[in-house]
This record gives sequence, structure tokens and C-alpha cells, in this order.
Amino acid sequence: MKLFLRRVLSIAAKEAKHIRRDPFTLAVSLVLPLVFVGFFGFVIDLDYKHLPILVQDNDQSSYSRRLIQEASSSQYFDVTPVNSAARAERLLLQNDTKALLIIEPDYGKRLVRAEEGHPAKLQLLTDGSDNAQAAILGGYMQGLVQAAEADFLRQNPAAAPNDGAGGSGAALRTRFLFNPELNSRWFIVPALSTIIIGFLAILLTAMTVAKEWENGSMELLLSTPATPLQIVLGKLLPYFALTFFDVMLVFVLALLVFRIPFLGSFPLYAAACTLYITGALALGLLISVLTRQQQAAIQFGFAVGLLPSFIFSGFMFPIENMPLFFRCLTALFPQRWFLSISRSLFLSEAGLSALAGPFAAIALFAAAMILLAVKNFKTDVEP
Repeated sequence: MKLFLRRVLSIAAKEAKHIRRDPFTLAVSLVLPLVFVGFFGFVIDLDYKHLPILVQDNDQSSYSRRLIQEASSSQYFDVTPVNSAARAERLLLQNDTKALLIIEPDYGKRLVRAEEGHPAKLQLLTDGSDNAQAAILGGYMQGLVQAAEADFLRQNPAAAPNDGAGGSGAALRTRFLFNPELNSRWFIVPALSTIIIGFLAILLTAMTVAKEWENGSMELLLSTPATPLQIVLGKLLPYFALTFFDVMLVFVLALLVFRIPFLGSFPLYAAACTLYITGALALGLLISVLTRQQQAAIQFGFAVGLLPSFIFSGFMFPIENMPLFFRCLTALFPQRWFLSISRSLFLSEAGLSALAGPFAAIALFAAAMILLAVKNFKTDVEP
């Protein structure tokens, strides 16, 4: 066992010297995580704000004016009043606005009376060319209207509750757990480690063995008494340390710069990072072993590292909305499971029992990749 570890550490020390002498590798490993954090953390914001909307007030009551004032004072809408239905329709058709809110006549009177079967009426016309924005805008407006009417009812207790469908008196109060402000950065930044590991670790190790073959130094490595397992582990160790440092850098930036809370267990998070990094590094090494060419290794690294991190992890597209085949396909990629662990540990106090499934999936992937890399590692110099 002592001899085994000595050979592994010797190969790791040799690989570490190569990394220190390679400015490209150091630049990619140290600068790329900062680029990801800056781009996704500061530039991408999924929260829609200051959406331009038109408001056609056909009621002209104090209640309709209060509703318009509430919309104008919010950070979600930039309100432009219009008095002419023809002008409102023309601006809407010219795509000069995202939505048109029409306040029907007698809105205020119906709101005060709250008669069953005669609710206060509003109409919202939205630009459906961007379906995601239209849905979010409708949700914003619905929440704003409900808040304004609830405020009116608090100030006028004599008025009966009006739910817009007959006045049942029921009221729905919503609380958002784990992300009370629905801040998109709390959703994006904890997932950045998934992208960084899934792309950086695979890309770096995908070039290692391929570089050895192209430079002709693999023959010297194969002439040593080191076994394929020792060579694989020795090559993984330096890149593991480098990638783990990058992940901890993103972790610190998430806490200090973006003020994202970390409510879970840090040992669990570190264990998940260890398993995921090991599997990603072994996958990159497997690609390198199979291709033996840096150019091909880089191309395969992009294909199996970057694309699944964005598409099949749930980072940008909800897995629940995918067809059944692709939902099953995502289970093969560790990015999906690590992203679930990362978000759960950042924003909730999830324990090992709740995360046992994702942990088992990542551990199985890491073990499979190491076994495949060792099995396909050829000890001869023939292609």
C-alpha cells in the first residue's frame, strides 16, 4: 500500500509541475470561474423589471387611479396612461409596449359593492411573442391587483370580499420558502459550481493523456512500474485540487458578494463536490485515453461537459417540463444530481436522508468513470 501511494504521488507531483509550466492551463482554471461568476451572477437576471405597459382608464374613479398609482410606484412596470382606445390599439400592434391594461367602467363601484356575479373587471392584453415574459407579466399584474384590492378592503371593512368570481370570501395568502424574494441570483449562483466542474474539470483532464501521446512522453511513463490505476489516480489528483479550489472560490463569492445564504451542511456540500469532481475528472481522462489527440479530446470535452451542464441539469430548462424520454436521459448525467444538491444545501437545511438519491447517483457515476478510464488505459504505444 505504501508503494502504491508513493507511485501515485510521484505521478501527481510530475503532473503538478506540468500544470505550473503551462500558462494556458493555469489561466483557464483560475480565470474561467471568475468569468462564469461575473457573467451569470451579474449579467443574467431572470427578474423582469420596468416593463412598459399602457393603461386605459375607462373608470376615472379614485379606486382606478389608486390602482394605476400602485402599478407606477412598483419596480415592475413603467406605466403610460392612454385615453384613446384607437391609440392604445395602434401602440400595441406596433409593438411599442409589452401590455395594455384596460380598466372597465364602474370598476370602482363594483369593487365597493362587491355584488355576487358582478365583479370589478380588468382586462390585460399582453405581447405573446415572448411567452415567458407574457406569463411573468401577467403574474406580476395579478399580484399587484390582488394587493391593491386587499389594501382597499382593509381600509373599507364594510365592503364585502370580492374574489373576482362571485365573492366567496376565501383569500389565498402565499409565502415563498427558501427564496422569499424570488431573487433569480439565488437560483443561478448556487448552480454555477455545476457548470464550472462539468466543463472545466472535463476539459482540463481531457487534454492530459492526449498531450502525453502527442509529445511522445507516454512511452517514458509506460516504462515505469506504475500500473494504469496508479497513473490515472496520479493524473487526477492535481486537477482535483485545482478544481476544488475553483469551487470553493465560487462558494465564497456566493456568500460574500451575492449575499446568498448557505443553510445546509458544509461537510455534505464538500462531499458532494468531491464525488462530482472525481467523476468529471475521470470522464475527461477517459475521453483523453480514447482519443489520444488534444483537438479531438477538446471537442469531446465541450460536447459532454458544457452542453449537458446547461441543457440536462435543470440549470436553464426545468426537467419537469421535458418529455419523458429526456427526463429519463437526464438521470445519466451527474450535473442534474449535483445541481439539486447544491441548491438544496444553499437555500434549505436538507440532510443526507433527503439527498441520498442524488449522492448515490453521483457516486455511481464517479466509480463507473474511474473503472472505464482504467480499463481503457492502454499500456502499449500502438494506437
